[in-house]
Amino acid sequence: MVNFYGTEVASRLLLGTALYPSPAVMAEAVSASGAGIVTVSLRRESAEGRSGQAFWEMIRGLGAQVLPNTAGCHTVREAVTTAQMAREVFGTDWIKLEVIGEDDTLQPDLFGLIEAARILVAEGFKVFPYTTEDLVAAGRLVDAGCEVLMPWGAPIGSGQGLVNPYGLRAMRSHFPDVTLVVDAGIGVPSHAARAMEMGYDAVLLNTAVAKAGDPAAMARAFALAVEAGRVAFEADPMEPRDMAAPSTPVMGKAFLG
Repeated sequence: MVNFYGTEVASRLLLGTALYPSPAVMAEAVSASGAGIVTVSLRRESAEGRSGQAFWEMIRGLGAQVLPNTAGCHTVREAVTTAQMAREVFGTDWIKLEVIGEDDTLQPDLFGLIEAARILVAEGFKVFPYTTEDLVAAGRLVDAGCEVLMPWGAPIGSGQGLVNPYGLRAMRSHFPDVTLVVDAGIGVPSHAARAMEMGYDAVLLNTAVAKAGDPAAMARAFALAVEAGRVAFEADPMEPRDMAAPSTPVMGKAFLG
C-alpha cells in the first residue's frame, strides 16, 4: 500500500491514459496493470462536442482513482486555470501539476511550478508536482504544502529510464517522509524495478505501455517489475563491492599435497 494525501492505494504503479490505439486497448491495459490511479488530461474530456464524455465514462468504469493533470501548460496562470477546471469536471482535489518550461525536453519550469503549487495548495488542492531531481526545488515544493513529489526519470516519452540515478537517490535520502513517484522517461520494466529498488514509493508511466506492440502484456510486465522492485527494497539488498568474495567458504576445503 502507498499513501497519497491520506488515501491508501494498493498498487504502486500509476498509469496514463493517452496515446493508446483505442479506448478499448487502454481499458485492457489499465486492467492488466492493476493500477489504482490513472492520469487523465482535461483536454481529452473537454473535446469539441463533448466527445470526451464517452472516454470519461469508460475511465469511471475502470474503478481506478483519477488524477487529472495540467499537461501542456506553459504558464502559472494556464496551469492554475486548468487545475480549477479539472476539479469541476472530475470532482477531485487531486491534480498532477505540470508547468513546462522547455519544449524540446518538456523539462518543468521549476520557478513557475513552485508558484503554481503555492496557489493551488492555498485553494485546497492536493498537488502532485511533476518536477526534476533538483533538491532545492523539491524543498520549496514541500514547503509550499506538497506531500507528494514526482521527479522525472528522463524526458517525457523518451524511454531512457533513470538518467540521473545519483540525483534520484539523493532526493530519496533528503526526503525520507515524502511520497516520491518517478514520473516520465520510463521505457522498460527494468527501469521501473530500479526506481523501486531505490526506495521510491511508486512509478508513473504512459508511453512505454501505450506504444508497446501489446499494451496489456506490457502493462502486466510493469506491474510485476514494480512489485519485484519494492519487495527487493524491503528485503534490504546487499551493497555493491569492488572486490570479489567467494560464495563458498575456503575454510574446511581439502588441499592436496
